[in-house]
Amino acid sequence: MNYIKFSQTYNANTLQAELEQVLQEEWPLHFNSRDFNGDWRSIALRSVSGTSNDIYAHTGGHYQNTPVLDRMPYVSEILDAWQCEKEAVRLLSLAPGSVINPHRDPGCAYHDGSFRIHIPIVTNPGVYFTIEEEPLQLKAGECWYINFSATHSIVNQGNSPRIHLVMDGIRNSWTDRLFAAHGYDLSTKSAAGRYDDATRAAMIAELERMNTPAARELIAGLKAKQ
Repeated sequence: MNYIKFSQTYNANTLQAELEQVLQEEWPLHFNSRDFNGDWRSIALRSVSGTSNDIYAHTGGHYQNTPVLDRMPYVSEILDAWQCEKEAVRLLSLAPGSVINPHRDPGCAYHDGSFRIHIPIVTNPGVYFTIEEEPLQLKAGECWYINFSATHSIVNQGNSPRIHLVMDGIRNSWTDRLFAAHGYDLSTKSAAGRYDDATRAAMIAELERMNTPAARELIAGLKAKQ
């Protein structure tokens, strides 16, 4: 299953009001600069260093809240409602006219033991998200799981930015019940050990090109399974 649209929704107006409080902060460009054209920025609500400009997602790192999250009580309520360990939590902004090229984020799938949740805060009808050639429209206030280890891309053809709340969580029994209630097959096993040599080599090459701390940790895991 490449995505889930969860039944719970959140108050888009409240999210947008809190977003207004942090728009003047520093939003660094996304570190994966080779996979997008245009302007793709992020600000951290949880990071390893505890600073809002540390936008890297470090696998297995010790995460802490940033001062920006302290100014967003409704977002804090949303995160607290997820009864699981949270790693990186960020706001991601894709400017009008920007494109995130087709790519995969290895290891970012529920069956790998972690998951990424997207909650759109600001969006427009010109935003197109595609996963494995299937188009999706994510509306403000909705809550989505996406299997980002599958090929995906995003384009913002509208006149306003696309800004999402993005949470990385660790799978546990509570999330298993939630995902199963939305149709996820919990018997799905991680594909990490089933890659052929050519696919594994291509994934390692892509991760080396990214050259981020998280990418280097994934490379080590892939090489250990060779």
